[in-house]
Amino acid sequence: MLLPMDEKQFGFWKMRRSGTPNITIANLLGISRQAVSKALLGMDEKIESTLREMAQANQIMTEKINAERGVLVGWSIPFKTAAIIFVSEKHGVQVWYEHDGDCGACQRYAECIELLWDYATELGIRIEKSADPTKMAEELFMKVKARLCR
Repeated sequence: MLLPMDEKQFGFWKMRRSGTPNITIANLLGISRQAVSKALLGMDEKIESTLREMAQANQIMTEKINAERGVLVGWSIPFKTAAIIFVSEKHGVQVWYEHDGDCGACQRYAECIELLWDYATELGIRIEKSADPTKMAEELFMKVKARLCR
């Protein structure tokens, strides 16, 4: 399932994920709080469904899921490692596997750095600058997992 990232519902969802209360979203857009709540419930269902479909397609056993944050934490059965599936405004739905990579030799090095910085920024999470995407990912996803337990 593709997420409708250009729809109003997704815009409401992004605002809520960044910490904007429903009443503020409603006031900013000149609509009722109930309309915002209804749209967010619909978007949460779409996001949860998408996260679960991605987990199933990638053989990831779900441990925790939070549609409001757009994140699923699980365990990759074929790779025998922790995995996280997340919704990024800029990068769409992404799957990240915990691994010790040889990042310096990887042709996707710059893409990984950009993805991690963008996702951290979207969530308002500060991570330390590092030339090692693996270390950045470890820090970012540790913080994401901690937020899921709140």
